[in-house]
Amino acid sequence: VRQDGTVNILGGKKVAVVFVLGGPGSGKGTQCSNIVEHFGFTHLSAGELLRSEIKSGSENGTMIDSIIKEGKIVPSEITVKLLQEAMIKSENDKFLIDGFPRNQENRLSFENVIKISPEFVLFFDCSEEELVRRLLGRNQGRADDNIETIRKRFRVFEESSLPVVQYYDSKGKVKKINAAKPIPEVFEDVKTIFQSYGPKAA
Repeated sequence: VRQDGTVNILGGKKVAVVFVLGGPGSGKGTQCSNIVEHFGFTHLSAGELLRSEIKSGSENGTMIDSIIKEGKIVPSEITVKLLQEAMIKSENDKFLIDGFPRNQENRLSFENVIKISPEFVLFFDCSEEELVRRLLGRNQGRADDNIETIRKRFRVFEESSLPVVQYYDSKGKVKKINAAKPIPEVFEDVKTIFQSYGPKAA
């Protein structure tokens, strides 16, 4: 039964959703962990959900795996469905959705299927030069951390994800963080934004 726009698809569960976007190496993963710890949000990463679905060996996972192996983009509906299931299963009602929406198609799919607009978009803004410097410096043995690949990943971010940031910005829903600052300073800025959500329940 298709529900009308007033009831979201999470079975009437009222939730607060924050999209977290930033270029590769902008430090959003670190800050997401901080937000989870201090403000009691549940962190959902679209990429991790896809990876664990593949690992599960389900029919859906096998299909996702072959799409990725062919170098294609996983259809938005699949990613949104995994996010939806994770939110329904969770006891929590506050979610950080990390690295999503990656593009306008993701955004439309999320709003059409789940019928929720984010509270806001947390955007970690960092120059390409700073990102390259960081990613080359952290050298965690990630095969994709060489200059060419980093620049390519940044291009993809600029072309696909920045329009999403601009769309929400036009609705006054973007909270921009200067991610070039040291991690503790960045978290001070993050804390200011999340204060209204109160500390994590003990």
